[in-house]
Amino acid sequence: MMTQRENLFRAVRFEQPERIPMVFVFNGACYNHYPLAALDDLRESHPYLFPGFRRSTGTPPVQKPPSKQSSIDAWGVTLESPEEGIAPVATRHPLADWKAFDGYVPPPLPDLSDEEKKQTNLAAKNRRDAVANGVVVQGGLGHGHTFLRLCDLRGYEALIYDMADNEPRLWKLIELVEAWNAALIRCALCRGVEWMGYPEDLGMQIGPMLSPEHLRTYIKPSYQRLMKPARDAGCIIHMHSDGDIRDLVDDLVDSGVQVVNLQDLVNGIDWIRQRFKGKVCIDLDIDRQNVTRFGSPADVDRMIRDEIATLGSREGGLMMIYGMYPGIPLENARALMDAMEKYSTYWT
Repeated sequence: MMTQRENLFRAVRFEQPERIPMVFVFNGACYNHYPLAALDDLRESHPYLFPGFRRSTGTPPVQKPPSKQSSIDAWGVTLESPEEGIAPVATRHPLADWKAFDGYVPPPLPDLSDEEKKQTNLAAKNRRDAVANGVVVQGGLGHGHTFLRLCDLRGYEALIYDMADNEPRLWKLIELVEAWNAALIRCALCRGVEWMGYPEDLGMQIGPMLSPEHLRTYIKPSYQRLMKPARDAGCIIHMHSDGDIRDLVDDLVDSGVQVVNLQDLVNGIDWIRQRFKGKVCIDLDIDRQNVTRFGSPADVDRMIRDEIATLGSREGGLMMIYGMYPGIPLENARALMDAMEKYSTYWT
């Protein structure tokens, strides 16, 4: 039986993996909306999705009612969320007025810890440990590292106007954000990372958040510079984006992306097949808006089977991931887990 590491690399490289790599993630808010024992039951009964899972024998954590969360991040952005676990949105932008830019101080550049700096063979050690445990050394940028960071700093509407007006100060802001991201990439490479993630939502429900022209002018060059060191080091380049990104994907792949994580129903399974199957590894983000929320367990099973029949291949090139949020019926979550395990070797 292949290790998780070998199976994953084989899937990405079209080298006949043993199974389709499958990932199921519980959003943190789930723990305050579902009985904890029920979530443990789901994990315990699905060993492929949750290898080595063991129930906690201690006192279960106290479930808390949802409460609004508010914070200010290291960039000075005010973030608010309806409850813990749900991604926050920026409600106050430190550079909403360009007058604030001259005195703006970004967070310190990322660096290795003092303990890591003492290790002369840090990368080699991490690689050896990963091979021994059958896993991959993963790293990358935080979610929303470039375009969304600019949105948080300036505000979405202001940023789009900046791009349309070719605002000269925008270029300096991009340089500032890119320098921070580049330092994070350097640290990850020093740690021996083999899989580098570049997660950034660029799509809306219909269409992208910015035009292809603005992506090519302002964002793509930064992507290319940030991906090049990792690509040159032999890393797998993975990019996640929620939303409809059909107008942007050619530029994303051209930037160096080897694994594209995109939403299934928003972009369309047939379109994904035509654009990517057999060419670029698909990390399919499974629907959270329609079938898994409002369908029956049979509908959920059918959707997974059909997606794999359409996109899967004995050669590889397909992965799948599902993020569960509050509101998904537990019986649908179980049906989804069952289907992910059952069809992980369903080759057409």
